[in-house]
Amino acid sequence: MTFPVVWLYWIISLTVVTYVSAFIINRHREYGFSALVAFYTIYLAASQIVASRLIEFDLGFYTFFAPAAVFLYPFLSQAIDMINEVYGEKKAHVAIIIAFLTQILLVTFILMTNSLSPAPFFEYEDAWQGIFSQSIRITIASWLSFLLFQNLDAYVFAWMKRNYPKQVFLRSASSDLLSLTLDSLIFVVLAFYGVAPLVPLIIGQIIAKNFIGLLDTPWFVWYKKYLEKKS
Repeated sequence: MTFPVVWLYWIISLTVVTYVSAFIINRHREYGFSALVAFYTIYLAASQIVASRLIEFDLGFYTFFAPAAVFLYPFLSQAIDMINEVYGEKKAHVAIIIAFLTQILLVTFILMTNSLSPAPFFEYEDAWQGIFSQSIRITIASWLSFLLFQNLDAYVFAWMKRNYPKQVFLRSASSDLLSLTLDSLIFVVLAFYGVAPLVPLIIGQIIAKNFIGLLDTPWFVWYKKYLEKKS
């Protein structure tokens, strides 16, 4: 069986972001928060754009359908955990608000450019408008679920850290599991009601997001150990 190239991209991107973030925090702690917020924001913007594409997700033993953002959205929970771990819960909530404000700008820019008349030789206007008109709805649905469940993630992670300070894997995995599961329920209903079958997408989202969210947890553990080793 051929190794899907998507996992190669996934491993490389996650490794680079984790290492670069830890490196910046250790060498220049005052810039670490800004770096993590930058990564967090691009994760959010990219996940909202690619969410309009529905994909076949093949685990090898089971195949289901989900928005392409399932490969990216768990990175949001990973990034907010990375912020929370080093800079605390308050800074995590600040990062969520900053990322949310950037998404308002993203939608504004899409609406702004979509209002312009296309060139007469541009052959893809209908496809463009179809994709990005749907993306607006997806983005709004994502806003609501994002604000609710990323803040929930930050709260649960901080609570777990206070009560189980040595359980690094547990606090990241458990906060991600709760937020990603609830987010999937709300997001799919708001984004795809009347457009696509909801139950398969909800199941697909929950399985895919939590599967990928669990897979990326060892990178968080590595991040924590790297910080402790260099401190």
